[in-house]
Amino acid sequence: MTTDTLDLIPQALQSAAELDIVPLATRIGAEIRGVRLSGSLSAEVFLAIKQALLRHKVIFFRGQGHLDDAGHEAFGRLWGDTVPHPTVPPPQGTTLLELDSEHGGRANSWHTDVTFQAAYPQVAILRAVLIPEVGGDTVWANTGAAYEHLPPDLKDLAGRLWAVHGNDYDYAATRSVETEDAGVKRYREVFTSRLIEAEHPVVRVHPETGERTLVLGHFVKRLLGYSTQDSLRLFDIFESHILRPENTVRWRWRQDDVAIWDNRATQHYAINDYGAKKRVVRRVTIAGDAPVSLDGRRSRVLRDGI
Repeated sequence: MTTDTLDLIPQALQSAAELDIVPLATRIGAEIRGVRLSGSLSAEVFLAIKQALLRHKVIFFRGQGHLDDAGHEAFGRLWGDTVPHPTVPPPQGTTLLELDSEHGGRANSWHTDVTFQAAYPQVAILRAVLIPEVGGDTVWANTGAAYEHLPPDLKDLAGRLWAVHGNDYDYAATRSVETEDAGVKRYREVFTSRLIEAEHPVVRVHPETGERTLVLGHFVKRLLGYSTQDSLRLFDIFESHILRPENTVRWRWRQDDVAIWDNRATQHYAINDYGAKKRVVRRVTIAGDAPVSLDGRRSRVLRDGI
């Protein structure tokens, strides 16, 4: 942090106390009311929002219909450099990722965004463009709380594990590829048009809070040093702790909502329960840095191309 930023922390803490923050669950999630998001927020209000995010892991704002794509990106730039998805082309002239249910944008499995990159995103800002009347909720899980509440022996094991993450994860693991429609198949082809792999510690140290969080989700291909079967069993053990109900919060979307999550300390799941109804959301993604393990080693690129 710069000296100017450090000077603003006391004001930010005061502003955080003045924000109307409504916790939604004990371990994760809060709604912030009465704030109009934009790229021109004062430094004090922005830092207060950031403080709330670091504490609650995912924060929600209703009624942000004034935001268009440009305003969405301008707000995103307050957090850092906005970056496009590494394989899915953004809408023209933007860095946005659009998830359109009619064109394959149904990520209905638990994941942390883009962990197939060594330096995966730190923060994501999702704006509801078109929401079905029923269904289409998103659930988030706190991977820091999951690690904190592991039994000591599992903590010790997790801290020694490393995993390979790839964007060519097994799409057929939870659904039949043969039953996919043309939009889903095309999206999958675009998503894997450039094969990318990275090696991450299963436990990373959060660069801002020092918290220890689990790095798993559906992009994990295998654990280093373990067979495919043993990798799957170990993955399931740790993933089951992340997804315990007490570590989660569920958000019922309305038109023009905005959700912001700390991608270094969460997983999320967009529930595909709205049938043929159309759902469109757009995401601004903030560049992150490579995770650091408990013993100080950084994640590394394994593959970045065809």
